Amino acid sequence: MLIALLLISCTARPATSSPSATTIPIPTTAPPPTASPTPTPSPRIGPAVVENVQLVAAGLRAPWAVDIAPDGRLFVTERPGRVRVVQLGPGGGLRAEPWATVPASTSTDGEKGLLGIAVDPEFARNGFVYLYYSYAGPIGATRDKLVRMRDADGHGVDETILLDGIPGNNNHDGGRVKFGPDGKLYVTTGDAENGANAQNQGVLAGKILRLNKDGSIPSDNPTAGSAVWSLGHRNIQGIAWQPDTGALYETEHGPSDPFPNCCHDEVNLIVPGGNYGWPTVRGVAGDSRFRDPLLESGRLETWAPSGAAFATKPGPLRGSFLFATLRGQHVHRVVFAPDGQTVLFQEKLLTNQYGRLRDVFEIASGEFLVLTSNGDGRGIPATDDDRILLVTLR
Repeated sequence: MLIALLLISCTARPATSSPSATTIPIPTTAPPPTASPTPTPSPRIGPAVVENVQLVAAGLRAPWAVDIAPDGRLFVTERPGRVRVVQLGPGGGLRAEPWATVPASTSTDGEKGLLGIAVDPEFARNGFVYLYYSYAGPIGATRDKLVRMRDADGHGVDETILLDGIPGNNNHDGGRVKFGPDGKLYVTTGDAENGANAQNQGVLAGKILRLNKDGSIPSDNPTAGSAVWSLGHRNIQGIAWQPDTGALYETEHGPSDPFPNCCHDEVNLIVPGGNYGWPTVRGVAGDSRFRDPLLESGRLETWAPSGAAFATKPGPLRGSFLFATLRGQHVHRVVFAPDGQTVLFQEKLLTNQYGRLRDVFEIASGEFLVLTSNGDGRGIPATDDDRILLVTLR
């Protein structure tokens, strides 16, 4: 069913493109199957066309992640600690009152705060929403935790801690939360500005974690009794699953040191129990002890990659891997070979048009929501930043 989205007015961003503000239909559930449901086996090896960019919401403060409920509500996190709702349909738009406010610890020059969000696959029955946020721990230390809240009369209630005590810092807090195709909850953590954390199996920082929905540890995790799914990560901000194989891919920030030790942002194929080498190695190192990235930015370029998504709907782009970039100020599109590892094609979309981009999220129509991040203390916000944009690719 198509639900009309009421869009708000748009103020032009200086020296950049300004998305049009029109009323557009957005399906919030998958369309019915066609007579020929067989998906396109591989994406186009060549440029995508940005057909349209439209404004969904403006006036947000450092939005970090988005997920959609089956009733058409977009749940959006803001780093200062608010969960906002953009209501789709007539009379909708960005609601002034937050759905929930949590005591997130944030800073104007850092990366911590309210970060990831995931709507429960059974939200229509249980109303559960999962959040990841930083808070002030003992003796001024930063900690991160995963919590669950419940939707009641349009507000988040009953905060329940599922996982606590994750080491955090002003930077490198990870923060992505998503449900995998196996129904498990995946959480990414940063190394909390201490590279040694990433190689310490007993520390939750610098890892991808895999949990049951209630916060317990699945019996088939690589190490019995441990939430760790993979290790050796610096700061993961994007995860997504390939629609045909179910393989997990991630985006990861490389080092910020001066040349020649900077850059090397990564895209990795994740295997259970895999060690990705940080801080011992960076980028493609060819060290048999660790798994090399499939793609990296090299020694001279920094993407600062964030949220990621695969194009999953039938069409010429199905199977494309897309991720938002902060420093790079573009959406990066990658085409992998059938082996899922060889890069056949890559390109940059929306380059320098909307500033820093934090997340990219596919909706049921096959279009993408893109979150800007110009109000995070590191960008130059326009009068209507930050924004949620609807991007149509073909």
